[in-house]
Amino acid sequence: MLSCTAPVHQPRSLAEALAQRAVHPFATVLAGGTDVMVYLEGGALKPTAFLDLWRVDELRGISTSGGVTRIGALATWTDVASYAALPAALRDCARTVGAAQIQNRGTVGGNIVNASPAGDSLPMWLVLDASFELRSWRGTRKVPAAEFWLAYKRTALAPDELLTAVIVPTVTGEVRYRKVGTRLAQAISKVVLGLRVSFAEGRVSEARVAYGSVGPVPARASAVEGRLVGHPLTEANIDAAVAALDIHPLDDIRSTADYRNEVARRVLRAELIAL
Repeated sequence: MLSCTAPVHQPRSLAEALAQRAVHPFATVLAGGTDVMVYLEGGALKPTAFLDLWRVDELRGISTSGGVTRIGALATWTDVASYAALPAALRDCARTVGAAQIQNRGTVGGNIVNASPAGDSLPMWLVLDASFELRSWRGTRKVPAAEFWLAYKRTALAPDELLTAVIVPTVTGEVRYRKVGTRLAQAISKVVLGLRVSFAEGRVSEARVAYGSVGPVPARASAVEGRLVGHPLTEANIDAAVAALDIHPLDDIRSTADYRNEVARRVLRAELIAL
C-alpha cells in the first residue's frame, strides 16, 4: 500500500515555483504524477519532499506564433493530440501514451524530464529539432533536445532549474512515428522510431532519424541520415540506409537485444518505403 509522509510544496505561480525550487533543489518535482506514483508504489522512489507544479497555470497551454509552437511543460498528451498545428506524427505519438486516463493527466514535461529510455515522445523531439526552455531564479536558457539527455536518467537540468516549455520550430518534409510494444495500447515501448525526411528534385535533402528504447538515452542515427541525404529513395538506397543503422540495445525484462536490432531495422525500412 502506498504511504509517503514527505512534505508537499504547492506553488501557484511560476515565480513562486522557481523560488521554491531554489530553496528545495532536491525535492521531487510532481507534474501529472503518472510516473511518480508508480515509482512510489514500487518502492523505487523515497522522496524527502515534493514540489507540486499542477496549480501553476503559466506552465499550461500550447500556442503558435511566428512559425514556432510553444508547448507548456504541463500540457497533457490530450492537449498535444488535439492541437492541429502540430505535426500529425507528434499527435499520433501522444495517442500512444498509456490509456485515455494517462493522456489526460500525464504531461509533456514529465515525459521529457523523467528521461526514461523508453519515453514515448523523446525521439520525436530529436527529429523535430525541438529545444527545451529551462528556467531558474538565475534566468532562462534553451537547450536543444540533442543535448538534454546526458546518460541513463540524467539530464542537463541544473538542480535549481525547471523545464517550463518545449519549443518546436515549423519543420518541412514528411514526419513519421512508430512505436513497437507488447500491445497496441497501454504498453511500454520496446522500440520507438522518429523520422523526418525532406526532398528536393527527387533526392533526400534533409533527414532526421531517431530511436528510443534501444539505448540508455534517445539518440539520432547519424549514419543512417548520412546514407539518405543526397540520394533518391530507391530500394537499393533504402537497403544501404538500413544497413548503416548502428545501435547496441540491451537485453531487459521487456525484450532482447536481438529482437530490438531486428525490429529497429524493419520499422525503419517500412517507414522509408512508405514515403
